[in-house]
Amino acid sequence: MYRSLSLAAFAAALAFPDSAASAEDAPAEAAAGGAAAPDEILVTGQRPEYGARSTRSATRTDTDIRSVPQAITVISESQIEDQALRSIADVLTYVPGATPGTGESNRDQISLRGNNTTADFFLDGIRDDAQYFRDLYNADRIEVLRGPNAMIFGRGGGGGVVNRVTKRASGRDYREFALSGDTEGGWRLTGDVDQTLGTGLGLRVNAVYENGESFRRGVELERYGLNPTLGATLGDTRLDLAYEYFHDRRTTDRGVPAFGDGPLEGHDEIFFGDPDQSFADVDVHHGGLAVEHDFGGGLTLRNRTQFSDYDKFYQNIYPADLNEAAGTVSLSAYNDISLRQNLISQTDMVWRGRTGMIGHTLLVGFEVGRQETVNRRLNGFFQPADSGSLSVPLAAPTIDADLIFRPVNANAGRTPASYNETEAKVAAFYVQDQIAVSQAIEIVAGLRFDRFEIDAANLNNGARFGRVDDLLSPRLGLIVRPVPQLSLYASYSRSYLPSAGDQFTSLDLTGEALKPERFDNYEIGAKWEPIEGLLASVALYQLDRTNTRAPGATPGTVVLTGAQRSRGLEIGLERHLSNRWQISAGYALQEAEISRTTSAAPAGRQVPLVPRHQFSLWNRYDFDRSLGIGLGIVARSKMFAAISNQVTLPAYARLDAALFYEVAPGVEAQVNIENLLGSDYFATAHNDNNIAPGAPRTARATVRFTF
Repeated sequence: MYRSLSLAAFAAALAFPDSAASAEDAPAEAAAGGAAAPDEILVTGQRPEYGARSTRSATRTDTDIRSVPQAITVISESQIEDQALRSIADVLTYVPGATPGTGESNRDQISLRGNNTTADFFLDGIRDDAQYFRDLYNADRIEVLRGPNAMIFGRGGGGGVVNRVTKRASGRDYREFALSGDTEGGWRLTGDVDQTLGTGLGLRVNAVYENGESFRRGVELERYGLNPTLGATLGDTRLDLAYEYFHDRRTTDRGVPAFGDGPLEGHDEIFFGDPDQSFADVDVHHGGLAVEHDFGGGLTLRNRTQFSDYDKFYQNIYPADLNEAAGTVSLSAYNDISLRQNLISQTDMVWRGRTGMIGHTLLVGFEVGRQETVNRRLNGFFQPADSGSLSVPLAAPTIDADLIFRPVNANAGRTPASYNETEAKVAAFYVQDQIAVSQAIEIVAGLRFDRFEIDAANLNNGARFGRVDDLLSPRLGLIVRPVPQLSLYASYSRSYLPSAGDQFTSLDLTGEALKPERFDNYEIGAKWEPIEGLLASVALYQLDRTNTRAPGATPGTVVLTGAQRSRGLEIGLERHLSNRWQISAGYALQEAEISRTTSAAPAGRQVPLVPRHQFSLWNRYDFDRSLGIGLGIVARSKMFAAISNQVTLPAYARLDAALFYEVAPGVEAQVNIENLLGSDYFATAHNDNNIAPGAPRTARATVRFTF
C-alpha cells in the first residue's frame, strides 16, 4: 500500500503538464515501488506529505511558501485523512491564531486574529461566502491565510481567509473508497475516482454520504455530495469543467447556557429546546470553468468563472437565559431562510521574466461579480400562551414545543420580522509585481481597486437603499534570504468591510451613510527549513480594525470612531522530520481588545474566542510499510464566550491518537480516538448562553481501499 514518492518521479508520472496537475499543486501520484530514498516520503495512495511547498492562493501566482510575506497554514489531504477531519472547524483547531465558533449550529463561523466572520471562505480562490457547513470530501488541501489581504481576495478577510482547494483530474487512473463508523453510531462513505478518458483528457469524481450521530441527545446529521470534474489539455491550454452538488441537514444544537461566570456543568448531553424542531437544511450547487493558456516566453493567461446557488432554511429553539435562583431556563425560537446566487469571474495575466538583472513575476488582472440574496426571518411564539419565550425547569430542558412562527406581534399580520433582498456588484482591477532584486532580496508590491455597489430593498415596507464604495487596497512585502533555507519578511496589507456587513443581507438609512470598516496589518516573520522537508515559521503582527461603529454624542446617532487592536505571535511547524515522521504543529500567543469604544463594547473589553495561549500538535510515524501511529494534542488557555466578558470558557487540553495498519495491498485499516483521556471541556461558544461542550472519548474506525 505504501509507495515511495520523490518530486521528480511524481512530475514524470503525470500525463498532464505540471501547471495542470491540480487546482494548486498536483495531487501526489505514486511512482513504482522500491525502497524510499532518504529524501522521499512514504505516502498512502495519492496522499502527499503534510503542508505544501508552494501555493497560488497567497499571490495569485505559483509561489514557494517561503516567498510569501504572510502567515499561512496548509492542511493537506493526507493530514485530513490521517486525523479523520471532517469540517472547517476541525481543521482550524490545528491553525495558530484561529478559533472556530459554533455558528449557531447552522454554519461555519470562525475567528482569525480576533476578527469574527461567517463569509471569508473561498473555493479555489473564488468567494464562497454563504452561511453553511462545508465538507472536506473533495478537498486537496485547506489553506488558511492570516491577516487581511484584499489585494488578492477583495473585500472582507479582516483577520484572514480560508481557501478550499479541490481535487481535479490528474491524468492517471486511480480509485479510493473509504468506509468509516464511530462509537456514537454514525457512519460515512467517500469515493474518489480519477480516470483517464484519452490523451490529455480525464474525469475525476468525488462523492460522500454521511449519517451522523452525536453524544448530544437528539442531535443528528445527514449530508451527501457529488463533485465531478472534467480536465483536458489542448496543446498549451488546460481546461477544467467542474460541478458540485452538496446537501446538509442537521440538528441545530445551540449548546448549554452559562451558570454564573462559566458554562453550566453536568448537562453535556442534554439538549436545551426541541431537537425535532431545531434543524438546518441547505442545498448548494457550484458550477465552474477554469481555463489556463501558456503563450510561451513566461506569459500565462488564466480565467476562472464560477456560478453558485445556495438554498438554505434553518430553525432553532435555544437557551436564551438561565435563572439560577428559580432553577429555570428561558427558551426562544426563530427561523430563517436565505437564498443566494453568485456569479464571479476572475482573469489573470502572469508574466515571468527579467529586466536587466532584476527578475519579475508580474500579475495584472480583474474580477467582476454579482451576488443576489433574499433573506427572511420569522420569530417563534410558544403556544398556548403565544409568548416569545418559554421558561422550563433546568432539570428537564428538552421539550416538545408547540410553536407558531410569525412576526414580533400578532398585529403585524403576515409581515416577517425581517425580509430583505439585496444585489451586490463588484468590479476590480489589480496589479502586483514580485521583484527579485537578487537571489537574497525580493519585494512583493501590489495594489487593487474595487468598486463595490450594493442595492437593498426592505420587502416589508418597500424602502430601498444603496451605497457605492471605491476601495483601494495596497500590499507591500520585503523578503530577505540570508541563507537559502531561511526567509525573513516584513509586510503591510489592508482590507475593507462595507457597512452592509460580511453577509450584506440588509442595508438601512444608517448603514447607507457609513464608510467601510478598515483593517491594517503590520507583520514581520521568518520561514526556515532547518532540515530538508521541514518548514518552521514564525509571525509577529499587529492588526488594527478602525472605522467601527460607535454611539454618537446625540442619542440614536452612529459615528465611525470605534477601533479594535489584535496583537500576537504565531509559530508553525509542518511537513516531515524524516521519511517516516510527518508533523503539523502550531502555537499562538495573542490578545485582542476594543481599543476605542464601539457600539458593541466599551474600550478595554476583550474580544471573545481569543485565548491568550493556543497550542496544537499532530504527528504520524510509520514504523514500516504496514504499521503507523498518530498522536496529537490540542490545548488552549481560558477565553471569553462573548464581548460582554461575563462568561469565561475554562482552559483545556485534549489528547488524540490513531493507529494505521495495512491489512493487504491496497487495503488500510485506521482507528482514530479523539479525547483519549476523556477530558471534560467546553470547546467554543456563540454567546454567553450558547456554549458547546466538547465531545467525550470517541473512536472512529475507517477502512480505505485504493487501486
